[in-house]
Amino acid sequence: MRIAVEGCMHGDLDNVYATLSHLEKVDNKRIDLLICCGDFQAVRNEEDLKCVAAPEKYLKMNSFWKYYSGQQLAPVPTVFIGGNHEASNYLWELYYGGWAAPNIYFLGSAGVTKFGNIRIGGLSGIYNKDYYNLGHYERVPYNDEEKRSVYYEREYDVSKLMQVKEPIDIFLSHDWPVNITDYGNWREILQQKKNNLRLESDICNRKLGSKPAAELLHKLKPLYWFSAHIHCKFAAAIQHGEGGPVTKFLALDKCVPGRSFLQVFEIDSEPGPYEIRYDEEWLAITRKFNSVFPLTRKPAQLWSIQSEKLQDHLEWVRSKLKTRGTQKPFEFVQTAPPYDPYQSVPQGYVFSGHCRNPQTESLLELLELPYLLNDALQPQKLVQPMPMSRQKGRREGLKIKREQAGVADKDQLLGLALDAGAYGVIEPPVHENDPEENRSESMKEINFLAETSARQECRLATRTKAWWHGKPLFLTRTEDAAPTYYRQV
Repeated sequence: MRIAVEGCMHGDLDNVYATLSHLEKVDNKRIDLLICCGDFQAVRNEEDLKCVAAPEKYLKMNSFWKYYSGQQLAPVPTVFIGGNHEASNYLWELYYGGWAAPNIYFLGSAGVTKFGNIRIGGLSGIYNKDYYNLGHYERVPYNDEEKRSVYYEREYDVSKLMQVKEPIDIFLSHDWPVNITDYGNWREILQQKKNNLRLESDICNRKLGSKPAAELLHKLKPLYWFSAHIHCKFAAAIQHGEGGPVTKFLALDKCVPGRSFLQVFEIDSEPGPYEIRYDEEWLAITRKFNSVFPLTRKPAQLWSIQSEKLQDHLEWVRSKLKTRGTQKPFEFVQTAPPYDPYQSVPQGYVFSGHCRNPQTESLLELLELPYLLNDALQPQKLVQPMPMSRQKGRREGLKIKREQAGVADKDQLLGLALDAGAYGVIEPPVHENDPEENRSESMKEINFLAETSARQECRLATRTKAWWHGKPLFLTRTEDAAPTYYRQV
């Protein structure tokens, strides 16, 4: 199998595919697959462009919309991951992976797929330690901060990839694994990126790259690892223990004439023809982890699924796919009008935020999982949103009568608050034998916090700021619509 690897696409599909066509003619050999290491920029229209985090001068439609609209067809099956310059609203529709356009497949925020018998895994985004442990709290329309935070790697997605046990042939990450420069001639990087003092400092201080990506590199030990992001070419070889397997690492540049943005290599595989297929193990991992999908700033409660056996999910997935009769991904469907160069805004089109992609809905139906991506019933801007799995608990929590506090101890009060979806509680009674009026007051405040944590417009707290600040367990949320003060739990 002949595979072409491209660094950062930046929406320049026309030129990349033209380059592949030229190489096929020169070598007289067919290229079976193109893989892209991020900054793909699957921008369908001008509304998508508003969701791309990039300087104004780089916000251009480029050529993806032609392939999305059907005006052109990708001549080579294409697999890509996300980077830090993406139409994040569209990629969120395809969080679990799917066709971004005919013959162009997005691996998802994290994912594994098969092309023939070759297993390809990937992790989208770049690393930022301040956001790594958070959940996927961003919602369309993004503010300026969310437009950037949405593409940061998350612990939840990395944890899913860490569950992979079957061998990976090719792995993609936009950000380089941290310390990867130890395994190659890092001075070549500085020759390409002259006078970049920050880059040199990061290399020397061992800060360049993604820590989670490095963990995955040493855990998965793929045959090949490809990255992009820094816009330069860098090769390395990683020996995994004495006598262990070797991973060949290669980072590539962006599509610019005279730059090293493309590499073609051959890998042993079964005879063609080849097609993209779902990976059974990855679907099993998806099924196991979906119940703790973190849709707020709170980290995923990964501990709660430790007792679930992945093998049980794997057997279930195999049975389900056998019944379905195919491992092909569900068919591509347009969910937004493509760009029209002769009309700035498509007639009758109103951008309304998140759109449910039929591919994603079909995949979740296949796996018998709920659709969580729109989190439609939750607040998006004024307060931290709450996982949809907590909706029933919140409603039940708000029904709690104040007099119930008279028979609740400290732990029960805390449990009621958490089940109700509140992100903070006042300091509960120290002992269950405390006076009833204390417990009643605690219950009233717990219900207040449970309610305001699930409303778009917060009510004004009845307590004064001085009273709240006097409580040692509380933090202030001055950016909220009203002064809601609570302890994050």
